[in-house]
Amino acid sequence: MHLTNDRSRHLAAVMFAALMLQACDTTNDTQTATSAQPTTTGAESGGGDVAIAPQDPNEVWQSQVGNAVEFATDAYDLSPEAQATLQRQAQWLLQYPARTAVVEGHADERGTREYNLALGERRAQSAQAYLIALGIDASRLQTTSFGKEQPLCGEANDDCWQRNRRAVTALNP
Repeated sequence: MHLTNDRSRHLAAVMFAALMLQACDTTNDTQTATSAQPTTTGAESGGGDVAIAPQDPNEVWQSQVGNAVEFATDAYDLSPEAQATLQRQAQWLLQYPARTAVVEGHADERGTREYNLALGERRAQSAQAYLIALGIDASRLQTTSFGKEQPLCGEANDDCWQRNRRAVTALNP
């Protein structure tokens, strides 16, 4: 009888610990959900405080992970800087396996429309292939080319052209 009571107590202790852990998880989920809601301050009630909203995941993607890599003139090979950015993208995408993306290839204004569309496609495919090599399932990534049709900068100089030679990994909604 003594042995049965010890087992019963042990079982009760294990169940109690499991319930406590579950309660902790529920509390953390509630706190996380609450902290993801926009905060309101005195600004809405006439006070002088400024409301601070949580960061949009797409903003985090762009500012902390980096959504774009740049290329040299007439090239689609990845620089060490581009590889580092794509490695951060892969790490993020591995953490969020439900997210998908489109890798957009872009070119500067020089060259024909057809040439730049083809170059943009090779840039997008280069970035996509690197992400796949880092473990991202190919079904989560599409590519498209905009060629020179969507420049970031419209000035005719080297700095501007450099910014326009890029591949952008755009998250799908």
